[in-house]
Amino acid sequence: MKLYRASLAHTPRNPFTHLDALETFDDGGLLVDRDKILELGEFSNVQAKYPRAKVIDCTESFIVPGLVDSHVHFPQVSVIGTMGVQLLEWLETRTLPEEEKLADSGYAREVAKDFLTHLVRNGTTTALVFGSHFKNAMHEFFQAAQDSRLRITSGMVFSDRELRPKLHQSPQQAFASGAELIMRWHNHNRLRYAVMPRFSLSCSDKMLEVCSALLSAQPGILFHSHINENPLEIQTVKRLANAPDYLESYERHNLVTERSVFAHSVHPTASELARMAKAGASVAHCASSNAFIGSGLFPMRAHLEAGVHMALGSDVGGGTGFSLLKEGLEAYQMQMLQAEGIKLSPAHLLYLATKAGAKALHLEDQIGDFTSGKQADFVVLKAPRGSTLERTLSQSPSMAASLGALFTLAREESVKNVFVAGEKLV
Repeated sequence: MKLYRASLAHTPRNPFTHLDALETFDDGGLLVDRDKILELGEFSNVQAKYPRAKVIDCTESFIVPGLVDSHVHFPQVSVIGTMGVQLLEWLETRTLPEEEKLADSGYAREVAKDFLTHLVRNGTTTALVFGSHFKNAMHEFFQAAQDSRLRITSGMVFSDRELRPKLHQSPQQAFASGAELIMRWHNHNRLRYAVMPRFSLSCSDKMLEVCSALLSAQPGILFHSHINENPLEIQTVKRLANAPDYLESYERHNLVTERSVFAHSVHPTASELARMAKAGASVAHCASSNAFIGSGLFPMRAHLEAGVHMALGSDVGGGTGFSLLKEGLEAYQMQMLQAEGIKLSPAHLLYLATKAGAKALHLEDQIGDFTSGKQADFVVLKAPRGSTLERTLSQSPSMAASLGALFTLAREESVKNVFVAGEKLV
């Protein structure tokens, strides 16, 4: 057993519904027994109860649960920072040409390893990863993901219209490729499969029928795609699908369920939110991407009032980096700009970056907080010497205030160590 001594924070409850959701310990002890959390509390109390546990001294550091990214694109690392264009032009002029390069398995392997390294360096231990349009690239990605020891859910991206021809597959090809990848990688160690049409704009009804068939191929497969990100995209989807709204294009193929995660949802109708809530679907809120490519301000209050579950996604490369701490800050700022915005607290941000993501990915029984018996996924954060963060933390009046400072100032350079199932990755 190992007893980690640090300032501890987690959200065993939902702060949107519970005022006491945030649990903190200034001088805390997190007891890990092999791959699981055994106990947490004040360090002196835990040490007295388990005097033989090996103490790992992380004083002057903060330990939080492993961060969960509910929407990020592995082929798009190189397009971060593409300025001056909105979604459809951004895809056509920069993003899709980069994604075409992953037809080369060697290049796909290089990108996959780089991508996964950046996840770890930013404290992300679990991610729902939008994949590549190429089957061989996905084999390379899943192999690299297995080697990384992260918890990764991903899948091949399907499209058969409106994109570059090199990124299209026939529905028959898509089914064969998806079935092969599911058989090889789904529920293999820490990997799972998600069915991923790029969006219904680029998928015919026959392709979405294939997605529906693959979704039921094995238990535990997720569904992941985009919805209501950009006004021009929405109008195009409604025209191509001959649908009254975006969600209908997925609903008609039984793709809106409790295992569905939809990225963005910036411009939903009240009807769509009600139907998503009834189905139990989740939304990946990607605040920095929504701002950077000009998609709009996320209506968080409308989602909460409708009962739609939300988590955070970095959306690299429309998003501005891999840090979910940064993404939490962006979400806070975007809500502060809206008359109907939610005033988010540090507890809300920690929940959205950890336990909410675990719930969206159907992993809440394994990860997301420090409840005894859960997997020991956690991140050690420490302010660099002489940094603004160090100065701010030195004057912090409370653990909640310190957590707010971490979301505001801590980035990759503050991630000291990352653990998955008790195993140190950084």
